[in-house]
Amino acid sequence: MNLFITKPFTSSPHADGGDGGLKRVLTARHLVLLGVGATIGAGIFVLTGQAAATHAGPAITLSFVLAGVATALAALCYAEFAAMLPVAGSAYSYSYATLGESVAWFIGWNLVLEYLLGVATVAVGWSAYFNSLMQSIGNFVGADIALPAALASAPFDMVEGRLVATGAILNLPAMAIIAVMAALCYRGISRSALVNSIIVVIKVAVILLFVAFSLRFVDFGNWQPYIPAPEGPGRFGWDGIVRGASIVFFAFLGFDAVSTAAQEARNPQRDMPIGILGSLVACTLLYIVFAGVLTGIVPYTQLGTARPVATALEAFPVLHWLKSLVEVGAVAGLSSVILVLLMAQTRIFYAMSQDGLIGRMFGRVHERHRTPYLSTILVGVVGSALAGLLPIGVLGDLVALGTLLGFATVCAGVLVLRRTRPDLPRPFRVPMAPVVCVLGAAICMWLFMRVFNDNWHWMTAWVIVGFLIYFGYGYRNSTLRQGQRAGSKT
Repeated sequence: MNLFITKPFTSSPHADGGDGGLKRVLTARHLVLLGVGATIGAGIFVLTGQAAATHAGPAITLSFVLAGVATALAALCYAEFAAMLPVAGSAYSYSYATLGESVAWFIGWNLVLEYLLGVATVAVGWSAYFNSLMQSIGNFVGADIALPAALASAPFDMVEGRLVATGAILNLPAMAIIAVMAALCYRGISRSALVNSIIVVIKVAVILLFVAFSLRFVDFGNWQPYIPAPEGPGRFGWDGIVRGASIVFFAFLGFDAVSTAAQEARNPQRDMPIGILGSLVACTLLYIVFAGVLTGIVPYTQLGTARPVATALEAFPVLHWLKSLVEVGAVAGLSSVILVLLMAQTRIFYAMSQDGLIGRMFGRVHERHRTPYLSTILVGVVGSALAGLLPIGVLGDLVALGTLLGFATVCAGVLVLRRTRPDLPRPFRVPMAPVVCVLGAAICMWLFMRVFNDNWHWMTAWVIVGFLIYFGYGYRNSTLRQGQRAGSKT
């Protein structure tokens, strides 16, 4: 069946931005800011507290170090591919050129899991901070303007592996923010990049203020014990640190989103490595410092909420002004994450559509805005539905699964291409590639299995659905395969 047919390693037919393709307008600065915009969000404002409360305790900083090391290894591999193959498909396109079509489909389908559910995950966190901000404003003006819990939380929750009803109706704020960000993506990459840049400045400033003003309230007793005693699989101890790393891995998918914008970069050979590695270094340092301060000002057991930073600051009346500022920063910051993830998902669909593996409608570009507008609408609608119905815990784990598989595949792909196409020009080369690539793939798969053990039924169902679509549509409509058939007939 030739399931591992590889795509010729050339640029996209629309790589110059002409003939109906995407517009090349992004600089290295834009790409770094896109990475920071996608990376600093739910990971720092939401998942850090939850992972500390339920898995790692104060040792969540070690979870970030472990996740950061794995991400750095993968980022080097992404940088080599992105500089060499500046197209919109990220790990999907890299897999197609190295490991074959069926592997590319598998990775592309898991990137849908990563980005689509990532949008929903971040939107749920955004909703919690938005409602908290409304409550703070209401307290200031003397009016209750926050939404009731029935309209600002998921109607389902996960209890012992089963979805159960919570009594809520819909998470309306989460649905609304996705709709707004999708509308912005629809209008064009230049406008989206400008809005993202402004928001990044705001949220980084808020994070630095949080660290600066909270340091004096750090109680070293809250870090004792630094690694809490194990309470079961994945709950504290060293196993909890690993489980925490698999969760906060969600926080590092921003640099992956940078690679999906390669086809809209002005000078991708130079700028893509800068955007990927620059955003990763900046964000990793911020994460570790932030996590240390957060677990130092209150006991980690209090951080298992959808708004852990605001929860921690509520314990200090003198910092209530900072709590309101953090809520503003979180609302703005999480908005930019949703924006960049929406952009990334639509670019993945664009690349898969160009290859014929999904419907051509996903690759249609708006005549005036130069954006894949139909896929933007679809992703916005589906993402809104998921955010309105599901809790953040389920969504976050599934996003981590898709992310880790993508990272591992890219690491393997670099070694494969070094062997099969050593002649290709490589503007950026992974240093000590055999060591970096093998370690990166191994760590990512190790973390993947840790999450998979808790969510195997969801992941298995997702993979089965994906391959039903591939064999029902993608295999028969593959542009590459149709080209081969036409050539054999002649």
